[in-house]
Amino acid sequence: MLIDRVADRTPGPEAHYQTTEAVSLAFITALQLLPPRQRAVHILRDVLGFHSKEVAQMVDATEESVNSALKRARATLRQRAPASGTRNVAPLPNSPDERALVERFTRAFQAVDIEALVALLTEDVWISMPPIPFEWQGHERARDVLRALEPGRQLVATRANGQPAFGLYLPDPRAPILHGVGLLVLTLAGDHISAITLFETGLLSQFGLPRTLPRRLA
Repeated sequence: MLIDRVADRTPGPEAHYQTTEAVSLAFITALQLLPPRQRAVHILRDVLGFHSKEVAQMVDATEESVNSALKRARATLRQRAPASGTRNVAPLPNSPDERALVERFTRAFQAVDIEALVALLTEDVWISMPPIPFEWQGHERARDVLRALEPGRQLVATRANGQPAFGLYLPDPRAPILHGVGLLVLTLAGDHISAITLFETGLLSQFGLPRTLPRRLA
């Protein structure tokens, strides 16, 4: 990958992102929408703060093509993640409002109550499952995705990047256990959920979650 060639460096004066934003799961998810060249250029310019001329040398391209790739990358990310000023503010972590919303989501999800789940989502909600390069936006698409839920799925609560998250577990049809199938992260906006992202199973251990659970304890 092109970015692997970059040595350690303090972000330069043109960097547009704070470190917490640059390493967030939501930011990583958005980056996965970009082609490799645009992704590398965006990170080098907007996250690490290199100048266009420096980036052009790193990726073996002209400065003009770097600026063009950066323009396209920024447009894609703006469409995917609108400016924070246009979003409803998420409730404070572990506040009564957040706990109430998470409890409603947990009950509806584990009961496979599709309409109750959709009612908790913003109109422009995004559902994604990186690294699969597909996303679904809006209530109707979300309803289609959620209809694929199977009974018996269980959630184990945790947190990721300051947002509510869950280990997602599915029953084994041949044994009294549940297998972890991913890390489910919610992005909250006011009293609704603006994004649901399902990350791969490999992340479970990083959040102290087991790969399997006894079914009786789920």
